[in-house]
Amino acid sequence: MATWGNLGLQNAASPLMEQLIFFHDHTLMILLMITIMVSYMMISLMFNSFINRYLLEGQTIEFIWTLMPAITLIFIALPSLHLLYLIDEVNNPKLTLKSIGHQWYWSYEYSDFKNVEFDSYMKPTNELNNNEFRLLDVDNRVVLPFNTQIRVLVTAADVLHSWAVPVLGIKIDAVPGRLNQGCFKINRPGLMYGQCSEICGANHSFMPIVIESVPTNKFIHWLNSN
Repeated sequence: MATWGNLGLQNAASPLMEQLIFFHDHTLMILLMITIMVSYMMISLMFNSFINRYLLEGQTIEFIWTLMPAITLIFIALPSLHLLYLIDEVNNPKLTLKSIGHQWYWSYEYSDFKNVEFDSYMKPTNELNNNEFRLLDVDNRVVLPFNTQIRVLVTAADVLHSWAVPVLGIKIDAVPGRLNQGCFKINRPGLMYGQCSEICGANHSFMPIVIESVPTNKFIHWLNSN
């Protein structure tokens, strides 16, 4: 979950998010190198008349200034396109979760099982336990097994919403009358927090998402108890 003073991304809980963090760092490294190089050349232009003439005149330097941005864009575009493909890929899901956005709460259906559906409301502050978080915890958590390929189907019953869990690297728009899908694989147990990331009305900030990742045997036990 997000913490005070954390300037970086949240710790990844899925292979997709690990790749997104790597791409983020990869792009920042390229931009940092460009910034250092351009800053050095600008300083050199001010204090070295020979470099000044070389950098401002001639076909060679114009060719270099044209080629370098093209190479930079290639190094950014290739991993970006690869990630876009992975985000849209649905790879033999073992479990399907349907999420429906309402004003202002989420409801869930486990499409592979009968009669496993529930609503998930944010817990009021006066009902929170000592180990729960204000504006983030819900009365009914989404329980999912880790190390399992999961498909999530997202839609809305009224207005636009967005089902987003940062640690999983997933954000899917919930559109009334349309069914969007995504796929992810949780690689560790624990609690994952998310929120609606589409401004959907007065209580937009009060419809959090909580996923509880558990081993498969505990997930089966949870299914049998519902």
